[in-house]
Amino acid sequence: MRPRKQRRVGHRPASNYFKPRGVPMRELMEVRITVDELEAIRLADLLGLSHEEAGEQMAVSRATFGRIVGKARKTVADALVHGKALMVEGGPVAMEPGLERRRFSCRACGGHWDEPFGTGRPQACPSCGDEEIFRHKDENSGENLP
Repeated sequence: MRPRKQRRVGHRPASNYFKPRGVPMRELMEVRITVDELEAIRLADLLGLSHEEAGEQMAVSRATFGRIVGKARKTVADALVHGKALMVEGGPVAMEPGLERRRFSCRACGGHWDEPFGTGRPQACPSCGDEEIFRHKDENSGENLP
């Protein structure tokens, strides 16, 4: 199997986890959608771009875009219909400049570090191991990011 070409992503997801309301996490099954699959849904379903236009934006062919968005729609439908949690994580992506990293800080030691987008939330500070960490605000929206 040949390596997958990186897909260009021009929008950072507002959240990387969705779950049915009122259902404890321990009772939920979880499905995963990649960052490029979410970008495909954004371009096709939210912005209404054709597969050709969206493929150009993501730097993939029309046919590849069609496969990406088809898989994404099936995963989202599975989560909605069957009441599963949906995690947005990973994928062969190249974020637009300024979107590719997230900044975290530790309340205990005051350390700061960056994490690549799509790798999930860090569990602890890499310097001191404390779990009291927080993510910095997005400069574009002024909102805290997940």
